[in-house]
Formats: sequence, C-alpha cells, structure tokens
Amino acid sequence: MVDLETPALRPLVWLGSAKRNLLTFPSGAQKLIGDELQLIQFGGMPKDAKLFRGVGSGVIEIALRYDSAAYRTVVAVQLGRKIYVLHAFQKKSKKGVATSQQDIDLIKQRYMEARELAKNEH
Repeated sequence: MVDLETPALRPLVWLGSAKRNLLTFPSGAQKLIGDELQLIQFGGMPKDAKLFRGVGSGVIEIALRYDSAAYRTVVAVQLGRKIYVLHAFQKKSKKGVATSQQDIDLIKQRYMEARELAKNEH
C-alpha cells in the first residue's frame, strides 16, 4: 500500500569530488544548497535553479550568491529515480557569467558516468 501523504525522497548520488567540494563552502552556503537539494529530492524546483545547457537533458545548476561569492552545484535529475550530483564549485570566472571550460568538461564527464550508473540501475 502506498502512503499518499508522504512524498518519496529520491536518493542523491554524489559523483567524483562533488560532496567533498561542497563541504569546503562556507557553512551558510552548504545549508542553502542542502535545502535546495532536498527540495529537488521531494520533486520540487529551487528558485535558484536553472537549466545547465550543453550537457544533457534534465541537468540543472543551483546558482547561489553568498557573502559576495558565487557557488554552483550541478545535478542531473532525469536519469532514473536517483538524483546525481555532478559537480559543486565556487565560481571564479573572470569573464562575467561564463562557467570555465574545465568545469564544463568535468560536468560532461560526470554526466556520462551518471548515465551509465542509471542504465545499470534497472
């Protein structure tokens, strides 16, 4: 029997150094991103989230400004029933809003890993 009152909490899968990176953020930023991740786990969409284009379907970026710094967490939400945390980093771009090519390449690599993990989940 399914309990219709309690939404299902989708599990998080942390890839590479994403969790370790997140733990280097200031505690206030960690808390805010953790709250956003939990909202995603329950099927919601955070106000600080936007599509992260050029990687794959269902990849979103949580963009957070905290203490005059910019923090990003990129997750894949449409690969099976799990949520894959691909990358967490402090944005240090010298060119405005652009994400560094090194970060984009890492996100693409981890997205491919997440697709393989999700495929083997079934």
